[in-house]
Formats: sequence, C-alpha cells, structure tokens
Amino acid sequence: MPIKVLTVVGTRPEAVKMAPVIQALQHDDAFAVTVVLTAQHREMLDQVMRQFGLNGDVDLDIMQPSQTLTQITVRAMAGLEQAYAEHKPDIVLAQGDTTTVFAAALAAFYARTLFGHVEAGLRTWNKYSPYPEEINRQLAGVLSDLHFAPTPASRDNLMAEHVPAERIFVTGNTVIDALLWAANHGTLSPEFAWVDTLKGPLVLVTAHRRENWGEPLHQAFLGMLDLLDAVPQAQLIYAVHRNPAVRETAQAVLGSHPRIHLIEPPDYFDFVQLEKRARLILTDSGGVQEEAPSLGVPVLVLRDTTERPEAIAAGVGKLLGCDRVAIATEGARLLTDEHAHAVMAHAANPYGDGHAAKRIIEILRSHFHLAETKPTQFAPEPV
Repeated sequence: MPIKVLTVVGTRPEAVKMAPVIQALQHDDAFAVTVVLTAQHREMLDQVMRQFGLNGDVDLDIMQPSQTLTQITVRAMAGLEQAYAEHKPDIVLAQGDTTTVFAAALAAFYARTLFGHVEAGLRTWNKYSPYPEEINRQLAGVLSDLHFAPTPASRDNLMAEHVPAERIFVTGNTVIDALLWAANHGTLSPEFAWVDTLKGPLVLVTAHRRENWGEPLHQAFLGMLDLLDAVPQAQLIYAVHRNPAVRETAQAVLGSHPRIHLIEPPDYFDFVQLEKRARLILTDSGGVQEEAPSLGVPVLVLRDTTERPEAIAAGVGKLLGCDRVAIATEGARLLTDEHAHAVMAHAANPYGDGHAAKRIIEILRSHFHLAETKPTQFAPEPV
C-alpha cells in the first residue's frame, strides 16, 4: 500500500513552494497524495495551482471578506479535522508560516497524525514581527514531527529550541525549485508587453505585511517617491496586494505619479519575469527575499527584522524597515552606482539549488523505510 500523504495549501506563496513537492510525490508510486486547499487567499491561490497543473482534491474554501485571524483559524481547523478523518493520512505536510499552516499542524496533533513542516526553523524571536507569521511557525515547529529546514541557519534555530537532530533535515528551499523552473519556462504575458517599452531602470515592489499597515507603509511609499525624485529616469512597478488596508494607502500616496505603475498581483510566472527585468526589488515578502539572489537582483527588505538573514549575511540583501530616508538613499545608490549594484547582484543564493523537493521525497522514503540509503542534505556554497 502506498504511503498516504495529505498536503495542505492555503495561499499563493504556499502553492508556489508546495508545488514542486506535490509534483514529486505524484510521480512516485510509493505515495498517494491528497491536496487540501483551505483557500485562505482564494484568487491568488488558484492562479498558481493552474500554472503548475495542480488541482485540489478537497477545497475548504474558507475565505470571507475582512476575515479575522480567529475566523481563519476556526474555519480551517474545522475543515481539516473532517479532511483528516476522511482520508486518514500517514503524514500531513504544510509549508511556511501562515495561519493555515498552524491550523494544519494543530489539527494533525489532535488527530494523532504525523506532521512534516516544509520551510521549518525560520525565526526572528519577536512574536509581533512578522505578525502573525512568527508565532504561526514557532507553534507549527512545536507540533512538527519532521522539520524540513531550508538552510543550516534554520537547522541551528531548531537545535537551539531543543528539537532532536534526527528530526531535522536541511533541504534547501522549495521556492528555488519553483523559481528556476518558472524562470526558464515562462514568458511575460501579452498584457504586460508595456513593461518592455519602459525607459530607465525598473524598481519592482511588493509590500503587504500586517505589521507594516498604516503609518509604516505610508512612510515606505513616501521613500519611494523620494527615490524617483532622486533618479528621474527610474520606473516603479508595484504589485498591490488585494487587502484594502494596503490598497487605500498605495492609491493615496503613489497613485498619481507618472512613473509609478500600480498593478494587480500578477500570476506567478509573470511575476518571475518582472523580477528578471528589475534592476532593484523592494519587498517585505519572505519569498521574494529568497528569489531575488537567484536572479542576480539586489533586494532591499522593508522590514525591521527578517527570519531570512542568510541573504543579508551574503550581501545580496539589505534590511531597511520602512525608513523613508533609507529607502530613498539606498535605492538611489543601487540604481546609479554600478559598483554598488554589482556587489549585491552576484547571483549567489544561500537558500537552495533547485533540488529541495527531491530531498524531501528522499527523507519521506527513508522515514517510512522505503529506502536504505541515507537522504542527502543541502549545503550552500560559500559566498
């Protein structure tokens, strides 16, 4: 009998990062895979599932307008409890730090079912930064049986929390698997043909973190205006998150500038193509921090803390928070100083090599005694 694996996906970033794992499981006869969608974010999730040729076997469809974290947790828990009871998985897998992931881990614990955490061990140790993601991943870590850590630093975080070493595996991050495939196979959709007609260096922006809502995001947007004043040939594309708290501020501050292009969140393949064309990326997204180094694009992080310090240590990213002056100053320097840009743009990625999903499958085969060989682990090349 094949090992029954139930994968839980709730948001677009989870779909991107779980897609290589789900595809690898589907191509291995040793496993029978059930894909459960909580649809914590509906439209953005469906985009990615379609692009990777994946379908949900169970769709909880929990998304509601202006939903609170409590409502997300309660609805996800209730649906997952039923899904686990019906499908009786041998192990549940979920990725990252969303409320869906925490609910999946807790529901698995209540069902006395093994839980494997993909992208385990990321930490800031500040429970409100990022909020609520830091606590989501800490709680998921406590509840996990197998920890698929993307980097040695993530493994060390888990070790510091007294997780047994034999339950931790350094795999690299599955987002690099997805990124490299999309970068090599995708093209920019005709609706974005205008991007290639823009003159001047392109700044790509994503900003949506809950802890940045309000005045921090307002200050960051003012810094972007200052940046464009300092570099009058630059163009800025901002993929605006659908949350009204983000949209209203973005439209009020940035909406009338002739060189700022506010766009709907593009599908994943289009976003990767925009990343490839960017001279500089400003983001508070975790996944984009991981993707940019593989594409040789400097990234300025609009957060006060990051659970992904490897890019900062490697010199391919810089932590700025939402500081207006820093955003304008550092951004202008990277757009106008060739040497400063080159120092940050060397395409060395400490987060993965494109084989993370393969390693996770090896680990699962070993755990369930389907293989005699010891699974391999990811070791980043020295920068």
